[in-house]
Amino acid sequence: VQLQAFGGGLVQPGGSLRLSCAASGHTFSAYTVGWFRQTPGEEREFISAIDYSGTSTRYSRSMKGRFTISRDNAQNTAYLQMNSLKPEDTAVYYCAARNSGLGYVYTLSTYWDFWGQGTQVTVSS
Repeated sequence: VQLQAFGGGLVQPGGSLRLSCAASGHTFSAYTVGWFRQTPGEEREFISAIDYSGTSTRYSRSMKGRFTISRDNAQNTAYLQMNSLKPEDTAVYYCAARNSGLGYVYTLSTYWDFWGQGTQVTVSS
């Protein structure tokens, strides 16, 4: 499956953005999808994941409540709604996919098989 993340940009602190992850090439509904972010010199940080049907979700404790993951299998797209953004949310955001259930190690970047190219989110006044 090929993934393309988009929707990043410059937003003021307290603002919102919705990222999209468009998939092509295989049956999107068979894939679990995750979102990660990365800043220079740091490891990729897990944000959230959603199972193939959209009924089960997982969140990083630090972002739960501000970020919401969802998917529309008919549109082959997953989303990450980000609210109350802070300057420390500035990063490159990546979507990832794996042809399996959520499992137990979804927070590890090595768990995921397919990655999008990343989209830059900058939170600044």
